Amino acid sequence: MSSTPRRILLVRLSHLGDVVHALPVYHALRRGFPEARIAWAVQPEFAELIEALPGLTRAFHFDRRAGWRAWPRLARELRAFDADWTVDVQGNLKSAAVTWLSRAPRRSGWHRDDWRERLGARVLDDPAPPCGPEERHAIDRSLHLARHLVPDADTLLPADWLELGEVERTTGRKLWRERFGEDLSGPVVVQLAAPGDVRAWPVDSQIALLRALSERGRDVLALSGPGEAELGARLERELADSPRVRHWVGQRGLRKLAGFLRAGAEHGARFVSCDSGPQHVAAASGLPVVGLAGPQDARRTGPWPTPGPSSAHKVVRAGEALECAPCLARRCRLPEGPLCLERLAVGAVLEALED
Repeated sequence: MSSTPRRILLVRLSHLGDVVHALPVYHALRRGFPEARIAWAVQPEFAELIEALPGLTRAFHFDRRAGWRAWPRLARELRAFDADWTVDVQGNLKSAAVTWLSRAPRRSGWHRDDWRERLGARVLDDPAPPCGPEERHAIDRSLHLARHLVPDADTLLPADWLELGEVERTTGRKLWRERFGEDLSGPVVVQLAAPGDVRAWPVDSQIALLRALSERGRDVLALSGPGEAELGARLERELADSPRVRHWVGQRGLRKLAGFLRAGAEHGARFVSCDSGPQHVAAASGLPVVGLAGPQDARRTGPWPTPGPSSAHKVVRAGEALECAPCLARRCRLPEGPLCLERLAVGAVLEALED
C-alpha cells in the first residue's frame, strides 16, 4: 500500500458509547490524511451520530437485525468502495468479519491482547503495540491506536468531538429554552435508566433524586430515550407535584440530543447517568457528568477525561465494593440480584452535585 491512502474504512459497529469512543481514531485519520475518502461501517441505529461528521464520505450500514442477509449486501458495498486501508476499532469477531470483507491490503487495529475476542485479531496485518496499564479507559485506548495509525499527527481530541454544525447548535439551544426557559438554578439533566439493565439505578432511587433536587430549588429534567419512554411517562405522572422537575419522554435523534446537551454545557448544567450511551454523548458534548458506577469499571467506560484535577466529571460508587465487581456480565449472578447500584445512596449523588 502507498504511504498516502486514498480510501479508508473505519469499523466500529456498535454500541452508542463505543461509537463515541471511536471518535479519536476518526479525527486522527482525517487530520493525518485530509485528501483520503473515509467511510465508517456502523449499525443503522447509531449511524446518525457520525454521518454528519465533517470529512466523512459515507456510512455503511450493517443491519444486524436482518440476520445473514446483512452480510452479502455489506460485502457488495465494501467491494465497491474498494478501501486500501481498514481500521478495526471494535475488536471482536463481528468487526473482524467486516474488516476481512473489506479486502483492504492494509488492515489495522489493536494488538491481539487488547481484543475482547482474540481470534478475530488474526485478520489484521498491522496491529498496534499492546496498550499500557495507563491506557485503561476506552478513549485512552483509542488514542493509543490513533498514535499507531498516524504517528506524526496531532491526536488530541477537538473541543467538540461530534463537530456539531451551527444549525445543530441553534436547534439544541432552542430545545434547551423550551424545556428550561432562561431563569435557571443549577440545572441538572438526569438520564433515566429502565429496570432490567444491570447498570440501572433502582427506579425508587431515581424518583427520590428528582424529588430531592426539586425540593432543593434545582431545575431538573428527567430525560428518557425510546428504551426508557415507559418509565419516563410513569415518572411524569408521579412527579406532577414537583414543580421544578421537567420531563422529556421518549427523546429521539442522536445529533439533536448532542445539540441539546451542548446547550446544557453552555448553561452550566450537570448530567447524571449510569453507564450508558447518552453519558458518553454528554461528555463528548462538553457537559460535566456525574457517573453512577455499577458493575462496570468506571476507569474503563466511565466519563472521560477520568475524574481528577483536570476533569469536570465525577463518579459516585456505593460505599461497599462487591468482590465480583467490576464485571461485564449482562445479568447479575448474585442470588440477591444486582447490588452494585442498589447500595448507591441518593445522598451521595446529591453531594456530588453540590461540589
